[in-house]
Amino acid sequence: MKVIFMGTPDFSVGTLEALLEAGHEVVLAVTQPDKPKGRGKEMQFPPVKETALRHGIEVYQPRRIREKECIEKLAAYQADIMVVIAFGQILPKEILEMTPYGCVNVHASLLPKYRGAAPIQWAVINGEKESGVTTMQMDEGLDTGDMLLKTTIVLDEKETGGSLHDKLSDAGAKLCVETLKRLEEGSIQPEKQGESPTEYARMLNKAMGAIDWNQDAVSIERLIRGLNPWPSAYTTWDNKTMKIWDADVTEDVPGTEDAGPGEITAVSKKDFTIKTGEKSLVIRELQIPGKKRMDAGAFLRGYPLEAGMSLGEN
Repeated sequence: MKVIFMGTPDFSVGTLEALLEAGHEVVLAVTQPDKPKGRGKEMQFPPVKETALRHGIEVYQPRRIREKECIEKLAAYQADIMVVIAFGQILPKEILEMTPYGCVNVHASLLPKYRGAAPIQWAVINGEKESGVTTMQMDEGLDTGDMLLKTTIVLDEKETGGSLHDKLSDAGAKLCVETLKRLEEGSIQPEKQGESPTEYARMLNKAMGAIDWNQDAVSIERLIRGLNPWPSAYTTWDNKTMKIWDADVTEDVPGTEDAGPGEITAVSKKDFTIKTGEKSLVIRELQIPGKKRMDAGAFLRGYPLEAGMSLGEN
């Protein structure tokens, strides 16, 4: 097929490469504008742009895809289909209906669950046992179009937002290729979506990572995994930010029933235990300002903690 590909972050790259490997002709890669990054604020290409240029594909970076000139530019390529995956802008009706096969979206959830911007992380945070990818015929709603194909991924016990991201990116690439194949064959029966059983998977922000030790240990542990690697879960220690990268739920340390949420109830050579609103968390891996991620034992060798100390603002 003659494809216009629309995507921006790392998650989209695997699908672009899979389409090329499958023999599709990607005539244009549409992605978000370059952005300044790092302390030097140097302009950085989006991952899709880097990949497209490496393959000799023309790149287009409109600030507002809804502008008339943008619509006219896309129409000039006379593509068979548009493939959209984490592009970052809402498409107008003129683009959705521009090509014979319309716009196919690769969405990182088992629709109608987790419509929205951050389905991967919310699946982990909410304790889902499985997630997956859905290909969808886009309409003017937010992730509400007819479903085409699905693939399911079972979450590991210690699944993180980062590990699930990579699994779903790979699964989405394969599913997209299969979807285009079956669309050409005419062997897909689109399925209407019902009402979503989950809340809208709203965009992540750094403030979400602030750990509330009054919550139960299971919820906090899921938050830690879901926000790994970004924006990360964190607490305060000695007026500094301490990022928590890995922790395990455990029963309360005997004799600490009166401890308050956020209070350290036990310290060993390799880890330490914190009381929560229900049960406790054993901290396995963390990070403090100016240091790399480290296991809790390495931290304790340089920064002794004692039972009775508290973390966070309680």
